[in-house]
Amino acid sequence: MAAYLIADSNVTDPERYAEYRKLSSLAIAAYGAEICVRGGAVTPLEGGWEPSRIVVLKFPSIEKARAFYASAEYGRARQAREGAAVMRMIAVEGTD
Repeated sequence: MAAYLIADSNVTDPERYAEYRKLSSLAIAAYGAEICVRGGAVTPLEGGWEPSRIVVLKFPSIEKARAFYASAEYGRARQAREGAAVMRMIAVEGTD
């Protein structure tokens, strides 16, 4: 069953965040994720949620999504992101 990683990122230092994007892209490719959404325009519709930058990744399974997050490759990306963005992220199972 597919799984999705959904991230809401508030970028505070775009220059430093560029390094995170580079490293996270390598980790995304290594774990077979499909990029569904990456920073497009956001239109709030209900509930007062006003995210600034949304990313949605599709993984073959929830196990693969968790492995991506726990990986050394993504760990390097997270280190690069420190001080460059405030991140909120979840993994959710999809449907067949």
